[in-house]
Amino acid sequence: MASNDTTASGVLVVGLGRFGSALADTLDAMDVEVLAVERDGDLVERWSKRLPVVQADATDPRALEQMGAEEFSAAVVGVGTSLEASVLITGNLVDIGMQEIWAKAISTEHARILRRIGAHHIVFPESDAGARVAHSVGGRMLDYIEIDEGFTIVKMRPPLETHNFSLAELKLRDKYGVQVIGVMSPGGEFEYGSKSTVLHADDLLVVGGDGDLVERFAQRP
Repeated sequence: MASNDTTASGVLVVGLGRFGSALADTLDAMDVEVLAVERDGDLVERWSKRLPVVQADATDPRALEQMGAEEFSAAVVGVGTSLEASVLITGNLVDIGMQEIWAKAISTEHARILRRIGAHHIVFPESDAGARVAHSVGGRMLDYIEIDEGFTIVKMRPPLETHNFSLAELKLRDKYGVQVIGVMSPGGEFEYGSKSTVLHADDLLVVGGDGDLVERFAQRP
């Protein structure tokens, strides 16, 4: 197994299906060094004008070695429909000592196998997207991200009772167990929340805390 290189950087994205291509394209737009790996020639041709792409079969460890995969600090395995390919690719990345491995899973059993062989993070694209939409539909929440079990960050509109009061006056952590991380006013820039921050009806709040507590706060009128 290769040793981790602290100078490694960039993200290797394996698979240019809908999930992998969207992720690679977004990383590239963010000026993150990215290299996409895809064995389908049609997909390689489609994306080669927009992204750095290598046509290769990542289930073959020699292919990863030839493209210098160990020089990247993170990898995303976007192959999900073929469980065998997903497992082989993830195992190959573990063997070369990849520092961070994110792997797409299509079932809990698939996820269990990926974790067992060494994937650091498991992604369920469709169910994750569904959960975010479900939390946003019909309420004050505009976006919902579960950072870890027990901690959630949401973007939301401020409840009526908070309008025109400062965070010091509201004492939201004491009253509701949530923390206003930041506030964005219309046309303004994001500002971190402080005791003197006053909330207005047309502000957008970034709120963090226990998932259940954040949801209860977001459901207040």
